Amino acid sequence: MNISTLFRTIVLVTLLASALTAGAQVRIIGDKAVTQMVEKHVELNGTVKTIPGFRVQIASFSGINSKVSAFNLRDRFLLDYPAVQAYIVFDEPNFKVKVGDFRTRLEAYAFLQQIKETYKGYIIKDNINPEPPLQSEFAPDDEASGDE
Repeated sequence: MNISTLFRTIVLVTLLASALTAGAQVRIIGDKAVTQMVEKHVELNGTVKTIPGFRVQIASFSGINSKVSAFNLRDRFLLDYPAVQAYIVFDEPNFKVKVGDFRTRLEAYAFLQQIKETYKGYIIKDNINPEPPLQSEFAPDDEASGDE
């Protein structure tokens, strides 16, 4: 960066800062394609509902009746563990049965230890469905409200 470019940048930043502190409105004019790309990025990221995490894969089936076998295993698992989500993923040519939505490998490992007598499996990295945030009711503090 040469000195004249540096000087122009400093002047521009100074003018912009003084305009903002003086309460003036600043309008930035840019290419519409950039604005459209940013809007598309926000739209696509708004639809993503998964986060990186871990699951336990309890089976992978291929061949004749592999789909039926995967669904039967998933249904049996859900009877044993109704509170844990189970997923069937078709990863050609395999139907994989994955269970759980664990944020950490340690959580997945603890669950694997719990089910290992009945279901053989291993931990895999996967995009998981995060649990919804806890809804807590706001109760104003009695001391803050002045009611004693």
